[in-house]
Amino acid sequence: MTNSSPTLKPLVLVVDDYDDAREMYAEYLEFSGFRVAQARNGQEALDQAFALTPDIILMDLSLPIIDGWEATRRLKNDARTRAIPVVALTGHAMTGQSDEAKGAGCDSFVTKPCLPDELVAEVRRILALRGGAEAR
Repeated sequence: MTNSSPTLKPLVLVVDDYDDAREMYAEYLEFSGFRVAQARNGQEALDQAFALTPDIILMDLSLPIIDGWEATRRLKNDARTRAIPVVALTGHAMTGQSDEAKGAGCDSFVTKPCLPDELVAEVRRILALRGGAEAR
């Protein structure tokens, strides 16, 4: 169960070790009507996900401490977080890497760099599929 509520905007956890990218996506998501939490590595992502139960997670795959593939596996293997959609947000654009991300449990795959509008559209699409709240 996420922290969704009819009165709260959806919470997006943005996980990226590159400060500029993480902050840019976070600011644009907030501008687009979402609440945002941030994490800089896989361990912080796990800590934030367990503490905040976000509505969706944008997960970079190349992360320090615990990479995004392993962090996603751990989230999907834990009853507290397995229902949270995880969107791989990565520069790994080689053939087969989206399959590897999906194998780790990612629900969707977005290749960086991507325009913030495209990312917001993907977040809204995934939340709509889950029947979750959408930001306006």
